[in-house]
Amino acid sequence: MKIIVITRPDFFEGETVLVNQKFEQGMQHLHLRKPKATKQEMAEWIERIALPFRHRIVVHDHHSLAKEYSLGGIHINSRNPELPAWFAEERLSRPITVSRSCHSLDEIKAYKQQCDYLFLSPIFDSISKEGYGAAFSREELAEARSQGILENNVYALGGICPENLQEVEQLGFSGAAMLGAAWR
Repeated sequence: MKIIVITRPDFFEGETVLVNQKFEQGMQHLHLRKPKATKQEMAEWIERIALPFRHRIVVHDHHSLAKEYSLGGIHINSRNPELPAWFAEERLSRPITVSRSCHSLDEIKAYKQQCDYLFLSPIFDSISKEGYGAAFSREELAEARSQGILENNVYALGGICPENLQEVEQLGFSGAAMLGAAWR
């Protein structure tokens, strides 16, 4: 199963050292999500990541950094709902992905053809956001699986931890995105 790690929304001491270590230990993908960070703060953070790992980073904000630092992709969300004008041309010259956060099965259906992969959340009660409970019943997810909605690059998000990865796979997701459990 594919695992994507998402950064905490805040900066913390030693974070980039830890991220470099996680990449060295085999982490394949990291979503850099710092919604309140300035472009300069994000650029300084990226510059502390070893050059060979930068292509594994996807940015949620300040999408131009993906072009400036040859990052692996951009993530569309409510703060940044559109692809930047430069994206299509950049994609012709190198591999760069586009992903999106979804909070309903209808959104998954609507955006599946436009994105390389999607996050569906929250699947379980959140670890990092108190009071943010699961939004889908197991029956709804089983039906979505039987209809083929969850296959082909739909990742479970929300309350993901090592203990429930097997269930995520059984539910039919291509992988999982982990935030809270990754930084405990």
